[in-house]
Amino acid sequence: MRHVLLGVGIDPERLLQAVGLFGLFAVIFAESGIMLGFFLPGDSLLFAAGLFTYRGDLAGGNIVVVSLGCAVAAVAGDQVGYAFGKRVGPSMFSRESSKVFKPIYVTKAEIFFGRYGPKAVVLARFVPIVRTFCPIVAGVSGMDHRRFTTYNVLGGVVWAVGFTQLGYWLGRSFPGIADNLELALVVVVAFSLAPVAFEVLRHRRSPAAEG
Repeated sequence: MRHVLLGVGIDPERLLQAVGLFGLFAVIFAESGIMLGFFLPGDSLLFAAGLFTYRGDLAGGNIVVVSLGCAVAAVAGDQVGYAFGKRVGPSMFSRESSKVFKPIYVTKAEIFFGRYGPKAVVLARFVPIVRTFCPIVAGVSGMDHRRFTTYNVLGGVVWAVGFTQLGYWLGRSFPGIADNLELALVVVVAFSLAPVAFEVLRHRRSPAAEG
C-alpha cells in the first residue's frame, strides 16, 4: 500500500508503524512550525492516523488521545514558529542576498494578513507549505502575539481534530477504505481546500473587496 503524498513516496501505514504515536505528534509539530517540516504530509498523515486509530493501530483505538495530541502538537509547532520569526526572522529577511528569506515575503505576508485579517492564520492551516511558513512570517511581520495565539489554537484544533476525526469516521463507516487510500486522499484534498476556497469566494463577492 504505497502512495505518493506531496510528491514524496510515502506509505502512511508503515510511517505510523515506524514512528508510533509520539512520532506522529513530532511530525505534526515539525510540519506545523519548523521550516524543515514543510515537505511532510500533514493533512494525509492526520487522516491516516484517524483511519488506523479506528483499526486499533494507534493509542489502542482511542481517537480522543490521537486527535487532542495532534492538536496540541500543531498549536505548539506554530507557537515555536511565531517565536522564531519574531526573534530571528527580521535579521534573516533583511538579507537581500538570501535566496529563501527575502523582505518581499514580509510585505506579501502583511498584505495577506491585511486582506484576510487574523483568519489568515486559520486558513493557512489548510494549505501545505504555507502553514509551515505562516507562523514564522506572522512573527516577522509583528502580528499581535495574543491575537496570533487565539487564531492559532482555533486553526490547530480544527485542522488536527478535523482530519483525524474524518479518517476515523470514514474508517468506521466504510471498513474497506484502508485498502483504497488513493480514493480517500481525494476526499482529504477536497476537505483541506474547502475552507480556503470558501473564504476566497466570499471575499471576492464582498462589496468591500470590490471597493
